Amino acid sequence: MATPDWDQRIGRRLKLRDLHILSVVAHWGSMAKAATHLAMTQPAISESIANLESVLCVRLLDRGPRGVTPTIYAQVLLRRGHVVFDELHQGLKEIEFLARPTAGDVRVAAGDTMAAGLLPAAIDKLSLRYPAIVVRVAQASVERMDFRELRERTVDVALARVPRAFEEDDLDCEILFDDPHRVVVGAKSPWATRRKVSLAQMVNEPWLFASNQMIRELIEEAFKAHGLDVPREAVVGSSILMRNQLLATGRFVTVLPESVLRYNARQWALKALPVDLGVAARCVAVVTLKNRTVSPVAELFVQHVREAAREIASPFRPTKLVKADGVPIPAAASTPPRTTPNRRA
Repeated sequence: MATPDWDQRIGRRLKLRDLHILSVVAHWGSMAKAATHLAMTQPAISESIANLESVLCVRLLDRGPRGVTPTIYAQVLLRRGHVVFDELHQGLKEIEFLARPTAGDVRVAAGDTMAAGLLPAAIDKLSLRYPAIVVRVAQASVERMDFRELRERTVDVALARVPRAFEEDDLDCEILFDDPHRVVVGAKSPWATRRKVSLAQMVNEPWLFASNQMIRELIEEAFKAHGLDVPREAVVGSSILMRNQLLATGRFVTVLPESVLRYNARQWALKALPVDLGVAARCVAVVTLKNRTVSPVAELFVQHVREAAREIASPFRPTKLVKADGVPIPAAASTPPRTTPNRRA
């Protein structure tokens, strides 16, 4: 049962509209800018803020020569209010799904490597069955594993590559499969036809390094595990497209997740070298926020991610790669061995 204090002070007087106006004012740091953004008058903005302060009996904004800033009370209200608005948004999406069970939208955070493999495979399957569903992808640096977009509730789901022991108090993590990294070159590379290659032989090659810290640490770990110096960086960047184009020249070497290689080897004539990096494989996972209502459309998306993941975890048999001069690359050397996937419910 609601308390009298809630009924008299909050329940009957606190308005979602006023909370929204406060959040806009805090974002812009100015009542005038907030009024312009909301197509309201500045006196109406001031009245809304005054109403909130009257209901809560605290000051919410500090006024200064450079605008307004939220007080500690406003920061608490905005943080909790953000959750309220997110839950309402999820509720509206559920209602939309009940009215139109084959429509709606899902917001996904994914890094560049996910966008080059698992994510498009899952979207393709989903869109074939539910063409009215819209997938909104935020190109996020989830490899840093801070999951800012999830925690700020700007996305529903994140696809990430994590250590198997990954655990956070406020996140749910479902491991889909192991995704080891492979040393990769283009078909034009002189290394592409070799059946025996050691990591020591690759130290002085021009390496393409991903800019995210996790991949850099993995490369460093691999070379140090073999008692080798870390190779010099020739190019640094996270764009898979850029790395694929540079690999296609035959001059560069990089490491790519096996799932990315699966979807890009044929198109870009890429080859995984028979080199054991000697490091533990990272895992591909679906990550969601604990205790947060996930919309039915988001659940549908996750189901199709799982389906695509099962295919990636199956044996990979690419078509025969051919060098520019027409010489075929031996298929046996073009594909690394698969690992048995592990899943967590």
